[in-house]
Amino acid sequence: MDQVLAQREQAAGAREQAGGWWPVDSLFLAWLAATGALIFFYRNQLPGPGRLLALHAAGALLLILAVKWDRGRTSGAAWVFRHWYPLPYVVACYREVGILIPAIRGLDLDAQMARLDLVFWGVPPTVWLERIQTPWLTESLQLVYVLFPAVVLPVAWALWRGRRFAEFRYYAFLIALGFLLSFVGYFLVPVRGPRFFLAGLQHTQLEGLWLYEALRRGLDVLEATRFDCFPSGHVEVTLLSLWSSRRVSRNLFGWYSVYMVLMVFSTVYLRYHYTVDLLAGALLGLALLRLGPWLYGQPGAQP
Repeated sequence: MDQVLAQREQAAGAREQAGGWWPVDSLFLAWLAATGALIFFYRNQLPGPGRLLALHAAGALLLILAVKWDRGRTSGAAWVFRHWYPLPYVVACYREVGILIPAIRGLDLDAQMARLDLVFWGVPPTVWLERIQTPWLTESLQLVYVLFPAVVLPVAWALWRGRRFAEFRYYAFLIALGFLLSFVGYFLVPVRGPRFFLAGLQHTQLEGLWLYEALRRGLDVLEATRFDCFPSGHVEVTLLSLWSSRRVSRNLFGWYSVYMVLMVFSTVYLRYHYTVDLLAGALLGLALLRLGPWLYGQPGAQP
């Protein structure tokens, strides 16, 4: 068994060194193909299906050309692009999910999520948290929450700056897989969140000090979908970044640990998530930490 695992690890390393297809490349091509088929099948229910399919084709073509141009290279624009493209591709995929879910699914499961929270806690957590609600706490936690899109960058930059490119590629794969699987969850379990579904039960509105309202409105604009709660990508991806940060430095791991606690609390306090969303995100993150090296095709890989 150990010999088989060693052979798989050597094969994966050889493929990367040769500049061939990387696991993250295959992941995104599979996603583009699957969602492209979905767009074609539901084209009569979607706005601008031709434009979406053209963007899919362009994204796939750009990736294929980068792989071919990068073959055997260890520097240059194509080489840099191949390492960093998962960031803009994930953002584009998220934006597209916001178009697909309302048109294709046409339902939400907030009532079921709220009921699960109620069974476990005996009271909606967002309502219970009103007793500790203060403007300074709301302001602080909103700042914590909006930092999430950048949560993957400190680890990525530390690995890149340290020229630990093999670890960088595995980390990029792990984070991209985490995001894309959370998007699949949005399709399977469309949930808008307690700030919409439980608004009638809240006794007070959240109020901050200076930036809260602007940040909240900005998030409403940037988040193309309102069905992006289950599982919590905030918990899942932050957990993946936290675990990966321990390979970079103890100080970075410490900062991530503090951020993880504050971010998890902020998602419920600010009424963005049900606690069942958080549990699902945590379980998905833990599963990926366990299965990631196998899915990557390199059992010994570590972020």
